[in-house]
Amino acid sequence: MVFRKLLTLLALLGFLAFGRSQTPAFSCTPQDRAIFGDLMQRMAGMHAKDIGETLVAVGRQFVGTPYVASTLELEGQETLVVNLRGLDCTTFVENVLAISWLLYQEKQDWESYLQTLEKIRYRKGQLKGYPSRLHYFTDWIRDNQEKGLVTDITPQAGGVPVVKEINFMGTHPELYPALSQQEYLEEIRKVEASLSSETLYVLPAESVAGQEGFIRDGDIIALATRTPGLDVTHTGIAVRAEDGRIHLLHASTEGAVMISKEPLADYLKKIRGNTGIIVVRPVQPGG
Repeated sequence: MVFRKLLTLLALLGFLAFGRSQTPAFSCTPQDRAIFGDLMQRMAGMHAKDIGETLVAVGRQFVGTPYVASTLELEGQETLVVNLRGLDCTTFVENVLAISWLLYQEKQDWESYLQTLEKIRYRKGQLKGYPSRLHYFTDWIRDNQEKGLVTDITPQAGGVPVVKEINFMGTHPELYPALSQQEYLEEIRKVEASLSSETLYVLPAESVAGQEGFIRDGDIIALATRTPGLDVTHTGIAVRAEDGRIHLLHASTEGAVMISKEPLADYLKKIRGNTGIIVVRPVQPGG
C-alpha cells in the first residue's frame, strides 16, 4: 500500500513538472488576461481562409492600443512578458501572429497562448534566459522560418543582397542591463557573428512602390536601416487600404497601434536611415 502511494505521488510530481515545462514562467497583470479573454471571445471562429487576412483582422483589433517601448525589459530573471495594455512594434507583430495561429487551431485558452508566444519569441521556441530571446529581427525571421511559421520572400520580391556586420548589442552592452553578465554578452556576440556571416536581402526603398502588387495583406514588413550594427529598426503588418495601396499596420512611435495614413512607400521616406524593407510571409497553418 505504501509502495503504491509512493508511485502515485511520484507520478503526480512528474505530471506537475511536465506541466511547468510546458507553460513558461510569465509576467502579466490581471488586465492583460482580461484583454486576452475578451479578444478571443470576439474573434472565436473568425479566422479567414488566408492566414494573412487573419493577421490583418487580428491586428485591427489592437488599433488604438498605446505604444510603449521596451515592454520586455524587466528586471530580474527572463520571463515571458505578456503586456497587451501597451505594445511596441515587435510585440505587436508577435501577439498578432500568436493569436492568429490560435484561431486556426480553434484554441482560446491562456496556456496555449503562452506556449505559442514563447515559440515565436524565443530561439527554437524555448525560453532559456535572456540570450534565447530573438533580439534582432533578422534572427527572429530566421528562427521562425526554421519553425515553419514564416517565409522570407524578399529575394522573390526583388530584394538585393546586403552584407552587413550586426553587432549593436555587443558593442553597446551598457544599453542592456542584462549584458552586464559576461556569459550573456558572449552568447549575444555569437548570435551577432552568425547573423553577420549571412547575406541579407532587402527590397530597396525606391523599389517598394513598384513591388506593391507582390505584397499581400498580412505580410510582415521589417524596415532595414543603415544604422551601424543594426539590421532592422521597425516592423509592422502590410494591409491594402481603400486607395488600393499597401499601408503599414503597426505599433507606431506616434503613440498607438494604427494604420499609416500614407502608403508604405511614402511612409518609408519619413524614416531616417531607412534603406528598404524585408518582406516576410506568414505560413498557412496546415499548408
